[in-house]
Order: sequence, then structure tokens, then C-alpha cells
Amino acid sequence: MEAQTFAVGCRVTFSKTVGESDIYLFAGITGDFSPNHVDREFMRSSAYGRRIAHGSLLIGYASTASTMILQTYPSENKNMTAVSLGYDRIRFLKPVFINDTITVNYEIEAIDQEKNRSLSRIEITNQHGELVAVATHILKWVANS
Repeated sequence: MEAQTFAVGCRVTFSKTVGESDIYLFAGITGDFSPNHVDREFMRSSAYGRRIAHGSLLIGYASTASTMILQTYPSENKNMTAVSLGYDRIRFLKPVFINDTITVNYEIEAIDQEKNRSLSRIEITNQHGELVAVATHILKWVANS
């Protein structure tokens, strides 16, 4: 991992407007057809008043940012490949609605050379600057065969 060009403080951002098609396609892929996401009438009577995006869809957008960080700060070590070990401390703080534009801010907070891992802070905001989700992402570098 020593040859990795990124360091603590490196960051990327990714923005996306969450369309109705994103939610329906995600529901179809995952099988999660909860009325929270796909039933307008059901959600009309909820505290939110409208449908909300899947929380795991937001993690998918965070995954896009992790790919972007690896492309922006590529490794010179061609003998190792970065893989995701997962996301810790995921919290969905506010709902994301259809047509909201979210921005994923992904920043490397720590690098553990001994374990070949990095920890990155993820903050997702909406178009109003409100924090809607947070997480910590763990990347690990594994040897190529």
C-alpha cells in the first residue's frame, strides 16, 4: 500500500439528483418494494408526506465516491487491488426525497500501513446543505495473484 498516492485529507465529491426511476430501478434490483419507497398514497399520510429513497441507495452513491477516490489518486503498486471491507457507523439522519440532489463528500481520515487499510469519512448532504447520511468506509488492499 505504500505506493498508494492518496493520503489523509484527500477527498472527492459526487453529486446526483435522485430520480423516481433511480428508486424504482433500485427496488427492482434489490426486491425492496417497501411502500416507503414506491407507494405515493401510503407515504402521503406519513410524517414525510411523500416517498423516500432507500438508505442503501445512498450507500451505493457512497460506493461511487470510493471508486472516484481510487481513480483520482491511483496506486502505483500494480501488485495490489483495493476492495471495500464495508461501512461502519452508517446513519440516515434525514430523508432523501425524489428529485433531491445529494452530494457525497468522501475524505480519507486514516491509513493503517500494517493492515493495508484506509478509513474514510462519508458525509452526504442534500441541496439545502442538510446532512442526510454519514458513514465510515473501510478500504483494504489485497495482493493480486
